[in-house]
Amino acid sequence: MLTRTRLQAGVWEGVLTGVAQDAPPALLVSHLNAPLSGVSVAPLAEGGWLVRVPVPAALISDGVQTFVIADAATGETLDSFSVIAGDALAEDIRAEVDLLRAELDMLKRAFRRHCVETA
Repeated sequence: MLTRTRLQAGVWEGVLTGVAQDAPPALLVSHLNAPLSGVSVAPLAEGGWLVRVPVPAALISDGVQTFVIADAATGETLDSFSVIAGDALAEDIRAEVDLLRAELDMLKRAFRRHCVETA
């Protein structure tokens, strides 16, 4: 199992557990079906493996960029992560906030009406 721990300074990090400790597992990280280089897997003192995936600056652009982490031997997808950037994101967030405000206003009106009716 691969558990995300953080994304900091352009490097995604996670902990891989449930695999043999005798040799580092071979992982394949891809973006748009193209493999990424620089992926590192290091043993942890408490067991498991620290997986580090550097996110190349050239791959960060407007929209959603998804990276898939898979077991190189079996092809099984272990995890994925997305980086979202650009103006499209700002518009999506504004739309979501507007929708949440409208729902909150509706709930406030319904709650006030309920209070008046039960008083």
